[in-house]
Amino acid sequence: MENMSYPVILTLMVPKETKSYRHVYFICFLALYLFILSINILLVGVIFMEKALHEPMYIFLSHLCINGVYGATGFYPKMLSDLILDSYVISFHMCALQTYVIYSSLLSEITILTVMSYDRYVAICKPLDYHSKLTKNTCVKLILFSWIVPNFFAVIAVLFANLRSFCRYHIDKLYCDNWSVVKLSCASSFVNNIIGYAIAVTFVSFIVFIIVSYVKLISACKASLENRRKFWQTCLPHLFTLINFTFAFLFDFMYNRYGANDIPESLRNFLALELVVVPPVFSPLIYGLNIRAVRKRVFISCVAARVNSSQKVHNLIMYKN
Repeated sequence: MENMSYPVILTLMVPKETKSYRHVYFICFLALYLFILSINILLVGVIFMEKALHEPMYIFLSHLCINGVYGATGFYPKMLSDLILDSYVISFHMCALQTYVIYSSLLSEITILTVMSYDRYVAICKPLDYHSKLTKNTCVKLILFSWIVPNFFAVIAVLFANLRSFCRYHIDKLYCDNWSVVKLSCASSFVNNIIGYAIAVTFVSFIVFIIVSYVKLISACKASLENRRKFWQTCLPHLFTLINFTFAFLFDFMYNRYGANDIPESLRNFLALELVVVPPVFSPLIYGLNIRAVRKRVFISCVAARVNSSQKVHNLIMYKN
């Protein structure tokens, strides 16, 4: 017990073949991070600038994109720093911060998808009540719910994980996550298990709510061609996002708690990275490409920006002449 302490520095997993391909990894991660920032910020900007997109579905989508940027920023800057410095260490306090950002982002992804599924359920199954149910006040409450609930749980989980004394100092992952920090302590993890299961039950219930709402949506779509069109245009992207995220999240959760050492490291890294790589790329791409209103506005905005840029260059040349 006397060897247990609060460490100043923790070590992270070193990716394979980083000596040979470190700079290649750095360029790939940097390009991916810049792409995530640009595509999510573009989509959020278009939604907020275009009055035609000031509807609940698009407002919720913008928050999904904001959450993607938030979660990506919890991972990529540290990963890029590790690769360029070839030093896979992190301070105790920065590890707690990274854990909180990534953990709260993942939980927020679930709550935002839950809110979006409720929006689609009302829009398709109860279209006459849509504007009376999804009022401006209700939308504000749903947005606050989608941010406050996951952040509350994340604060509790991270706080209890980091109040423990540690007897190990290595995290067998490319980034800090909550259960990896819990396993650094040799003390009993009973309280952390209770908190973890409470969070799991709460957020699995949200996923069940989404599934039930989609069962009702599919039933409603059978009776109407218009409902079927709405489903394919707005619900299918949501469904793909949910399936991808749920499988990755559940695998990571189950592996962290019950995983065996015989699972290949490359597979573990792939599925761990999928949680911080795929959602912020996948969500804006599939929504932006599949929903006609968003696709049209993004295209118009890009063309307008290009025309304005060309006009400025032309004016500058004419001024110099």
